Parts: sequence; structure tokens; C-alpha cells
Amino acid sequence: MDSKKILDSDFLDILFEGRNKDYGAYELRRAYNRRLIKALVSMGAILLFLFTGYFLSGLRAAPGRKTAIVDEIVLDEVKVEKKDDPIILPPKPEVIKMKTIQFTPPLIVKEDVPDTEKPPVVDDLVDTKIGTVNVDGMKDDGITAPPVSDGNKGVIEAPKKVEEDLPFMKVEKESEFPGGIQAWIRYLQKNLRTPEEAVNSQIQGRVIVQFIVDRQGNVSDVEIISGPEQGGLREEAMRVIRKSGKWVPAIQNGASVKSYKRQPIVFVNAEQ
Repeated sequence: MDSKKILDSDFLDILFEGRNKDYGAYELRRAYNRRLIKALVSMGAILLFLFTGYFLSGLRAAPGRKTAIVDEIVLDEVKVEKKDDPIILPPKPEVIKMKTIQFTPPLIVKEDVPDTEKPPVVDDLVDTKIGTVNVDGMKDDGITAPPVSDGNKGVIEAPKKVEEDLPFMKVEKESEFPGGIQAWIRYLQKNLRTPEEAVNSQIQGRVIVQFIVDRQGNVSDVEIISGPEQGGLREEAMRVIRKSGKWVPAIQNGASVKSYKRQPIVFVNAEQ
């Protein structure tokens, strides 16, 4: 195509330059816009027709059609009467007393025994049960009857367990002086005095004191386990323990218990 005609020519003419325009593709592309416009106009006309028909049909009221009116119905509350049915208890079972003869162990005595205390003879035990008291009733025919109270006669009761507050020898946590070991050392330095007899005789050593600390921390049963017997060291150790006041009680299973406590006290002669 001449270069001067390109600016004035259509795009399809340029595209199909030198090609067969009668084949059909050229005509389809050239008539595409017209077919699209016709299709849109046709579809718009159909939709407009349908919408108009639906609108007009709604304006026309069908002859003889009546609007249903529904009345509101309120239901009354139904009261149900509660009937208290009487409680019928089953009759108590009748207790059948069986004939029982009191059995008394035979004893050898010098005096005459009353007839009520004599043991029963064999003939009386054929159809009678043996018991601790005499009971009039039906003869024994193999039916087991409930026991008859004998007023606690012949009944051996188990001895009642008396809880003894015995001190523990070993516990989870031993009793201790309030404030711990440091407070105990300060207490000894302030209150412990070496007897004059021990100083003069140059007696010293370790005294082990055993005592009991109860649940409230009170000290009791103070005694000496070991230590020098001369010089008054034992007496001084016991005095210091008795004067120490309340201790922190021992613990067992999470509770305060009464326990033994062994506390060593060392006496040293300062002049040596």
C-alpha cells in the first residue's frame, strides 16, 4: 500500500492488504460492531418487555381474591392441680420369738441350786434354742429368729482404746531453742556458771541432758544421761535447762508432738 494512503486507511484494510478479503474473516471483523449493537438493543428490548409485563400484572387485582385476616388467639394458662398422694409405709415385719432356754455351765457346789439356775436337760433342747436368757415363743422348726436382747448380759465389749500421750523418740523435726543455735549459745553465755567446786578441782567436760518438750513447748522430766559426776556440773546443766523456758516443739506428720530432747552442754575451765 502506498505510504500516503496509510494514514487515511482503516486498520482492517491495512491488516488484510494483499490477502483474500472474500474469505469471510474480513467481513466478520468489519461487521462486528454492528452485530454487537444489534445484540445489545435486542437484549434491552426483551428485558424492558419482561419488566413492563411483570409491573402491569401486579397492578391488576385478580377478581374475587380476598385478603385472609388472621385473628390473634391467646391460649389460657392451664393450671395443673398437684395432688399430695399419701405416703404409704410398708408394714413392719413381725418379729417371731423363738423359744429359748438359758444355758448355765455346770458347777460343783455344796448348796442346793435353784431350779432356775440348773442347766436344761437334753429332752428340753430337742425343739428349743440355747441362749443367754429364757424366752417363751415358738418351738424351733429350723427358722432363724433375730437375737433377743439380754440386757448386755454375756456380751463382751472390746476394751476402749485409751490414747496415751507418749513422747516420741524420733521425729521428723526435733524441738529446738527459740531462735536457733545462735540464740542457745547466747543463752548459755549469759546463764551458765561453772561451779566453784569444779573450778577448784579443775573438773570440766561434756554433760548430756535429756528432757521432754511437750506440744506447748514446756520442758519437763530433766535428767542427766552422761557427764562428770563430781564438781556439780550435772546439777548446773539441769538448772540451766529448767530455766530455759518454752522451746519450739517437735514436728511429726505436720503437727506438734511431745518428744524427747538430748542437749549437750560443755563446761571448760578457763584457767587451763
